[in-house]
Amino acid sequence: MNDISWEQSIRSFIGQAGSADPTPGGGSVAAVVAALGAAMTSMVGRLSQGDKFALIRPQVEETLAEMNRLSAECETLMHADIASFGRYMDALRLPKATDEEKTRRRDALREAAAQATAVPLRLMAQCREGLTHTLRIAEGANKNVLSDLAIAAILLEAAARSALLTAEINFAALGDPQLAEAYAGQANEEMRRIADMAGEAQDIARRRMRE
Repeated sequence: MNDISWEQSIRSFIGQAGSADPTPGGGSVAAVVAALGAAMTSMVGRLSQGDKFALIRPQVEETLAEMNRLSAECETLMHADIASFGRYMDALRLPKATDEEKTRRRDALREAAAQATAVPLRLMAQCREGLTHTLRIAEGANKNVLSDLAIAAILLEAAARSALLTAEINFAALGDPQLAEAYAGQANEEMRRIADMAGEAQDIARRRMRE
């Protein structure tokens, strides 16, 4: 698998993502997209400082701190996605000649699938948190960067939708239909909240752009 680093160039990452190597895959790309969404919100916050924006100073300061945390978490989740894929591939390679080996392999696959499901669900939660803070500064943010605020919302929603798909592809491998159904319900409800928040942020940005 490719050696992926948060410090590498954009060109290098895109080249690796487009290669025949399965990592970085969609889950890792989703984490990077979420980090870009956080970066856009950070930019909006930094350009919404000073006396003119005194009324939202506490929200801006909190948002900037949260976006720094979110970006770091996205890096962690990018690596976690790659690691969970590696564990699943390792489980697939386990021997299955005897009943005991088959059982051990099945259990390893289910455990790996559970880990591979948990990572994108964590990313979805981070996207929701990012949107929460994006909305907190939306009404008072610098009008010159309202399009960037809307783009932040779009990127965070896109990252969440990508994470949802990454989770969904692992549900069948969990080996527990009830658990899969519970995960699906949780993920779909999370996505509904995220979509509503992203839509609200874009609506605010567009309304204020017309004022």
